[in-house]
Amino acid sequence: MAKHFFKYHGAGNDFILIDNREGEFHSTDAVAIRNLCAYHTGIGADGLILLNGHSDFPFEMKYFNADGAEGTLCGSGSRCAVLFAKHLGMIADETTFLANDGAHKAWINNSEITVDIRPVEIGKPLLGGIWIHTGSPHLVVMVDNLDQFNVSSNGLALRSHDELSPKGANINFVEQLGDERFAVRTFERGVERETLSCGTGAVAVALAMHQTNRSDKTHLKIVMKGGTLDVEFIATSNGFEKIKLTGPACFVFKGEWS
Repeated sequence: MAKHFFKYHGAGNDFILIDNREGEFHSTDAVAIRNLCAYHTGIGADGLILLNGHSDFPFEMKYFNADGAEGTLCGSGSRCAVLFAKHLGMIADETTFLANDGAHKAWINNSEITVDIRPVEIGKPLLGGIWIHTGSPHLVVMVDNLDQFNVSSNGLALRSHDELSPKGANINFVEQLGDERFAVRTFERGVERETLSCGTGAVAVALAMHQTNRSDKTHLKIVMKGGTLDVEFIATSNGFEKIKLTGPACFVFKGEWS
């Protein structure tokens, strides 16, 4: 029997979304997820998202990396899931949904989606950068000449480093553009390559830049290949709170597979 899917992207970070309120898709089928996310032989995506029903929330978002493994929080995927839920008539322009790391509030303003991020602890110096967990683990590293930087080889080397074992981390390479603007390129674990943007990576970079005194601002613009994301937050003695990630989400197409 044919099954329906929808394709969305958030600043170039692209996802397969499935309305799974009837529980027809078996999330334990990692092979099926890998096959669907494969770019040359499947639909092609950085990850797959299920919108499940839930007794306490309008929906539960379940995110899976392109390798078929269940992921942690996905910032770009969250924005896409919220817009998808609105397109399905499940929510209006404001909602609270359940993700892998807990509940999140979200607001829709046309094609711009804002998602709140749970409080984040102060990052730790590691491997010449800052390791920080923003719903997913990230390593933030400053570089020069980001446009010419070899993200693939350097990202893979750091992502597989013993100090990040056993599950690794997403690697964010950063170049400062100004007091409020930072350019970022991200190598994502689970996708195992550079992606056009990364929502939790944008949050990690913004918080790390404030923590390391590269900016005293609490509203930063993170410029990625797929677009610019806004990150707002409040800094505390223990870390960061009232974090909001804002960026685009866009419906691309729908289809079916057998």
